[in-house]
Amino acid sequence: MGIPLSQALAVGSYVLRQHLRGRKRYPLVLMLEPLFRCNLACAGCGKIDYPDKILDQRLSVADCMQAIDECGAPVVVLAGGEPLLHRELSEIVGGALAKRKYITVCTNALLMQKKLEQYQPHPRFNWSVHLDGDEEMHDRSVCKTGVYDRAVSAIEAAKAKGFRVNINCTLFSDADPERVARFFDTVVTLGVDGITVSPGYAYERAPDQQHFLNRTRTKQLFRDIFSYRGRWSWPLYQSGLFLDFLAGNQTYHCTPWGNPTRTVFGWQRPCYLLGEGYAKTFKELMEDTAWDKYGTGNYEKCADCMVHSGYEATAVMDSVSRPWKLAKLAIAGIKTEGPMAPDIPLDRQRSAQYVFSKHVQQKLDEIAEAEARPQNVAAAE
Repeated sequence: MGIPLSQALAVGSYVLRQHLRGRKRYPLVLMLEPLFRCNLACAGCGKIDYPDKILDQRLSVADCMQAIDECGAPVVVLAGGEPLLHRELSEIVGGALAKRKYITVCTNALLMQKKLEQYQPHPRFNWSVHLDGDEEMHDRSVCKTGVYDRAVSAIEAAKAKGFRVNINCTLFSDADPERVARFFDTVVTLGVDGITVSPGYAYERAPDQQHFLNRTRTKQLFRDIFSYRGRWSWPLYQSGLFLDFLAGNQTYHCTPWGNPTRTVFGWQRPCYLLGEGYAKTFKELMEDTAWDKYGTGNYEKCADCMVHSGYEATAVMDSVSRPWKLAKLAIAGIKTEGPMAPDIPLDRQRSAQYVFSKHVQQKLDEIAEAEARPQNVAAAE
């Protein structure tokens, strides 16, 4: 696996402490989105479809430090949007490291080489470069030619300076298992430290609605990928049981509180992928969210989701509470043939609700009110 031993031990001991304290719900990874603005418009992305007034908003360094303290998760992931568009991102990274967090910056890498000098290698700091496959696959995914080459150049430059660099890969219905496997082999030759892979989530606002995977196709795709004989060389930066889940060998329920998300709207309910409401504080998010209304089997929008932001925490918690499962998996490997684990029935899920426009209007009203105050300092750069 691509997870450093120090991080695995730190996260494992954190999870164990939560279990011993009897906490049913607790955060594992803080998803921190300091802005929604991006310099790409990917066909499968539903995170950036906002008016300019909202895209111009930023979380301040103080906002981010407060979110880190409120949440208390051992891992912080800076996402967006494109985080490197935030002028104070290096301060946010430095502040998180000072709080002894493991921190990852997710980036499309278009600005990465230019801004590398603002950062220093650190054992608890990762770059996570978005690459959805080889050159043709990735440039098609991000709807722009040349992005793959720039990302590879940024990876090489970062590795030359001593940084830890991962790649994050999102797969859709047109993914070819053998081609994905060859791509993973290729990034290994680049010297990447970790590979994060996940099926794409069917964002309701994504321009391309034709290429999202359902759960059955997701499981078969990952079985086909993991059957590749060279898989043992891939530094997969995920829990072994989560990868086993992707291959259809575990029946897991979503634990969205494991990856709480803080954005310019507030603390996002219920998860990183769905913005169905917002809390003002982390405490309010954890205590007042109707968690049982969400997740596969409970809500139509969650029916096909198998994304790491919902299920990685489930797998990690299972690893700690049932370590023999992880040991067995380490010996036998991920099963790629035979019956799959039972899936969650969907016959009692509630229908989807569409609340995007309401929340956007509420935020626009809030911005307009703030701009009308004489003492207001603009939030945008």
